[in-house]
Amino acid sequence: MKTPLKDKDNIYEAIFEIVRLIPKGRVTSYGAVAAAIGAASGARMVGYAMNHTTGVRPKVPVHRVVNSKGLLTGKHHFSPPEKMQQLLEKEGILVKNDQVQDLEKVYWDPMKELTI
Repeated sequence: MKTPLKDKDNIYEAIFEIVRLIPKGRVTSYGAVAAAIGAASGARMVGYAMNHTTGVRPKVPVHRVVNSKGLLTGKHHFSPPEKMQQLLEKEGILVKNDQVQDLEKVYWDPMKELTI
């Protein structure tokens, strides 16, 4: 990571940088992103950052971030709320009852996948 985590903008940019690296057809959790930026208990902060991506370039694939159980807890921030599931399914991820199926197969852990 290139930016020191001194203020909210730098923290959000670090979060966006990690989320942009999630491959298509994979998901990660808010907590995993937080751990990757050195804020192990910062899952809520990651959620707040995901809510502030409108107009951010390059785009941030926020639909690929779910809770630790694979639930689409951020879906109410999409318009319409079904959009999050539609985007995931377009990438080949099976979602049933607002939960990613076979989470262990599609889960992407930035701490394991990246050299951080």
